[in-house]
Amino acid sequence: MPRAFATARVVTSESPKRAWRQLALLSLVLLSGMSLWFSASAVANSLRDAWSLTSGQVSGLTMAVQGGFVVGGLVSAILNLPDRVRPTTLIAVSCALGAAANAAVAQFAHGPVLAMSLRFVTGVCLAGVYPPGMLVASTWFRERRGLALGVLVGALTIGTASPHFLAAIPRQDWRTVLYVSSAGAIAGAVLAIAVVREGPFASRRAPFQPKFVARVFREPALRLANFGYFGHMWELYAAWTWMNVFAMNSLRARGWTDGVERAGSLVAFAFIVSGTLGCAFAGLLADRVGRTRIAIASLAVSGACCIVSAGAFGSGIAVLVPLALVWGFAIVADSAQFSTMVTELSPPEYVGTALTIQTCVGFLLTMISIRLTPIIAGTSHWGIAFLALVPGPLFALESMRRLRARPEAARLAGGRG
Repeated sequence: MPRAFATARVVTSESPKRAWRQLALLSLVLLSGMSLWFSASAVANSLRDAWSLTSGQVSGLTMAVQGGFVVGGLVSAILNLPDRVRPTTLIAVSCALGAAANAAVAQFAHGPVLAMSLRFVTGVCLAGVYPPGMLVASTWFRERRGLALGVLVGALTIGTASPHFLAAIPRQDWRTVLYVSSAGAIAGAVLAIAVVREGPFASRRAPFQPKFVARVFREPALRLANFGYFGHMWELYAAWTWMNVFAMNSLRARGWTDGVERAGSLVAFAFIVSGTLGCAFAGLLADRVGRTRIAIASLAVSGACCIVSAGAFGSGIAVLVPLALVWGFAIVADSAQFSTMVTELSPPEYVGTALTIQTCVGFLLTMISIRLTPIIAGTSHWGIAFLALVPGPLFALESMRRLRARPEAARLAGGRG
């Protein structure tokens, strides 16, 4: 075993109540900060009408955030920023800068070029929010880390869904949605710097080691954990991005004419927010029965829902909402477990870097699937668009099966795999 992988954490005694209190505060920070991610996507229909956008430009608003996140994550990982800079400070600064870039879209943008540029900057900033947030959470928990990170990703899921809820409110101006999400991110920045602290399992600040990025892919078990995450991400963000459009087109095919956009936003909100329970429930079970086992179950259900969506197209609310709830519950339930695997398989002093490179590559893949989905819909119809996402959970499921068979699986979930 490489020496860095055997490094132990310095542990002190801390109150479990304080750990859960810190997790609640950190969850609130991520909920607030990550609401910036989908704020423009939630008002995409309003922007399309206001600026006469093409479908490519509409998807570009989301892809710009993904691209910014990838660039920001890559720079952060190479510089080992989450492991060399106090993560709470990194989160606070990133939230504040992201909020400013997001608000600038509402204040200054009158077309797609400036809007996409500002959304790119927002994505760069969010690379300093999500991975460091998971790092801070991991410093407070060891035995119940799967549940803790599940709760954290659940908070992120609520933050992602919240702009869709705002967009569903009748006569809501799109600028208001952006301003509200920016105000929330500013509040998150204040909380991060004022009350969030690292826990007793925090490692010492790491030395600069840019070559560690390559080691993430050289270690077989760590590589398989990342492969699982990559397949999961191929499906997740494309489905999150396009569920409202899928739902609207399904309702129109059913004959709906009034309130289609609000109904589509509400279906998307239900789809995303149901994942909050999925994250927490999966985390609770993963700590007890094993991370790979829960990941395999989640991937099987979400992959099946991808296939079922083709048959559900053209249905009304009575079919779309139950599908959205089941699919939304499963599609993100395993997300935190892939991250937890990385914290358990990585050298302690470079956990932040490992989490950052994992999310960086994962979000790079989302740029492809997000763009591919409307292209498939345009060449045929939205009923088959989500079938292109099926290979993602299948690839991730096979990666988890292989990881479960490796001896390193004994380091996951206290030996449960």
